[in-house]
Amino acid sequence: MLHSPFLQGIEMSILVITFFNNKGGVGKTSLVYHLAWMMALQGKRVVACDLDPQANLTAAFLSEDDLTAQEEERGTIEATHTIYQCIEPLTKVGDLLSPLLNEVHENLALIQGDIALSGFEDQLSEQWPKAADSGDHYRPFRVLTAFWQVMQLGARSFEADVILVDVGPNLGAINRSVLIASDYLIVPLGADLLSLQGLRNLGPTLIRWRQDWKTRLGNWPKPDFELPRGDMRPLGYVLQQHSVRLDRPVRAYDKWINRIPEEYASCLLDNEAAPGLKPEDDPNCLATLKHYRSLVPMAQERRKPIFELTVADGAIGSHHYAVREAYQDFATLGRKILKRAGLETSRPDSSKH
Repeated sequence: MLHSPFLQGIEMSILVITFFNNKGGVGKTSLVYHLAWMMALQGKRVVACDLDPQANLTAAFLSEDDLTAQEEERGTIEATHTIYQCIEPLTKVGDLLSPLLNEVHENLALIQGDIALSGFEDQLSEQWPKAADSGDHYRPFRVLTAFWQVMQLGARSFEADVILVDVGPNLGAINRSVLIASDYLIVPLGADLLSLQGLRNLGPTLIRWRQDWKTRLGNWPKPDFELPRGDMRPLGYVLQQHSVRLDRPVRAYDKWINRIPEEYASCLLDNEAAPGLKPEDDPNCLATLKHYRSLVPMAQERRKPIFELTVADGAIGSHHYAVREAYQDFATLGRKILKRAGLETSRPDSSKH
């Protein structure tokens, strides 16, 4: 197997925070998009990585013209725009390639997703048991840590402080490798039964993946290249009102939302929340975010976060007030996440708000 020269010199790894819930429809991609922008505005150098085969985060950052132009480059040696293009050589006889980042702000860059990523699932499933046996460990660990290796290469080239990762809503082999690559996990939740069921599935799965990865690391005590620790420490949850309907009784909403502190503590932290604890008093609740429905189409059309909309974009009257409110919500959330991850903002917010 060829050893890529790009992979030399990885020293200190860049912190990876993954946003994950195996229940879809909780606004996860929008959350990653807005927090990546906010942290960049708060002075952190951020790499956002799209590891969802649906590539919705990529579509939020890049225009159709950008994606069309890149599609025309496929097949050339320079075409390493997407995460799959960087790992594809591993499916043959090559090694990982360094990603070409899409710089969307002086402090923010994207490693873009690729629908072809779903084809890598079989490789990951095949190599997982091989990393636990007594045979040659180079290829199994190379495949299983491919996402982490590529993210670290991109983040180091950008001199990033943090990597924010978006993934699909499932418990498959792709997400297992993403979680192995993660230092911290943030769980976006909705106030509904399916979100609670998602927590119950996620907790035992994380425990098993963490333990299985530690076993595999112990099976290769002197690796030929740096490997992620696979800590996947729960950093907290974010409640989002994306699925709240105006015609649903408040009582039904409260029924589910007030059960979240107990379920999160039990399933992800293996401890008990105080009886009757509500999300607003729960230290594990990072934030409760509004939907800002009226701003979403406006922001999507102008390809910017909702809190960066201006009067020129049409954010007037109540919209202007909602923009300011959204800015404060995400600014507070961004600071809280950075603090909990040990990455406090280094300089004042650079936004005009």
